[in-house]
Amino acid sequence: MQHIYKMEKNNVSVGLDIGTTKIVAMVGIKNSFKKLEIIGIGKSKSLGVHRGVVNNITQTIQSIQQAISQAEEESNVKINDVVVGIAGQHIRSLQHSDYITRPNSDEVINEDDIEKLINQVYKLVMLPGEEIIHVLPQEFKVDGQAEIKEPIGMYGGRLEANFHVVVGQVSSIRNIGRCIKSAGLSMKNITLEPLASSDAVLSNEEKEAGVALIDIGGGTTDLAIFKDGIIRHTAVIPFGGNVITDDIKEGCSIIEKQAELLKIKFGSAWPGENKETEIVAIPGLQGRDPKEISLKTLSKIINARIIEIIEYTFLEIKNYGHEDQKKKLIAGIVLTGGGSQLRHLKQLVEYITGMDTRIGYPNEHLSGESENEKTSPVFSTAVGLLMNALEEKDDSDFIDNKKNNDDLESGIEKNEMELNNPSFSKERKSIFEKWADKFKEFLDKA
Repeated sequence: MQHIYKMEKNNVSVGLDIGTTKIVAMVGIKNSFKKLEIIGIGKSKSLGVHRGVVNNITQTIQSIQQAISQAEEESNVKINDVVVGIAGQHIRSLQHSDYITRPNSDEVINEDDIEKLINQVYKLVMLPGEEIIHVLPQEFKVDGQAEIKEPIGMYGGRLEANFHVVVGQVSSIRNIGRCIKSAGLSMKNITLEPLASSDAVLSNEEKEAGVALIDIGGGTTDLAIFKDGIIRHTAVIPFGGNVITDDIKEGCSIIEKQAELLKIKFGSAWPGENKETEIVAIPGLQGRDPKEISLKTLSKIINARIIEIIEYTFLEIKNYGHEDQKKKLIAGIVLTGGGSQLRHLKQLVEYITGMDTRIGYPNEHLSGESENEKTSPVFSTAVGLLMNALEEKDDSDFIDNKKNNDDLESGIEKNEMELNNPSFSKERKSIFEKWADKFKEFLDKA
């Protein structure tokens, strides 16, 4: 018997990954074991996106609609709203410290104080055409006492924090919002794609120990560095799998489709693995003779470009300061995304960086029934966005249930609950929800 799910019943969510090579709409639910179960995937060729940035509105809308339609058909769900990822070469990040002086230090610090501090960061002056899209608090300081992860409920007059601030081009972000709206969808939330990928493939232990996630996509390579469970650095390198395909196309004088197939089927990041005698024949165009290509030559072309991508990314890891004992990344590097499937890439990354490396598969949070294809690194970002969407549903369910319970409780009991759980007081939205609301207002102005 086929299940029919409805989004409005709070049991189904959708993550939408708008990439340079593909657009993926992933539909999922949480099963009885709290594991993510994917009930449908829609995939279409991304025609209007270049290096993570929309450069053709009409084509992007068509690609989104195609992916959504396929996902609806496979899952038997009418899709209304989606959680979308932001990436692209226009994204940059910076570290910033700020503080507020509280008028009454005899009252405990609450969420309003943290919100006031975060709003102060949003007022930072950026370069023309740029907008702050994420303000992520790291450690807090209360009256000079450092390394506080959760200041709510503490006494203090001066509240300080270090922030990881993510910045992007206003026009690029608005174009994504317009494409979603024009495709007949509502944007439920928006998140940075490296953060979504990290949710899907990294364990809490790795984030605590220190880890660099490298997501090699078609148009860009995204980096997210975690230490002590906190995001420390993000970067977007404007190179990905597509430039490798272009190099093969030019170096071997073949068409793009053949170059992509060659890369996937025979490509290796390590030229030493291939012998000079290993040759593959490519069919000639319009009856022309087949073209013979040495796999050694193919690997040399791939190796030259992948080294450039790794070195760019490693430079960002060095800029973070990973050699400092306090910033050491004990869990090393995790590779994910479509480009991570290149043969011998793990060994090459270890050779260049000297850091332990593994390939990240988004299967940690998926139910055992999920097909192998759905646990491919290609879908890491989509799985992360879907997890984000399902968490939003859980939060709204929690608030609804709490409201129902609160109606039955006395005022004293309610005050006790809020005192014991100051971050979950009845009418409050989380900081991230408030940011999402503010961001949707910003997109609506488009």
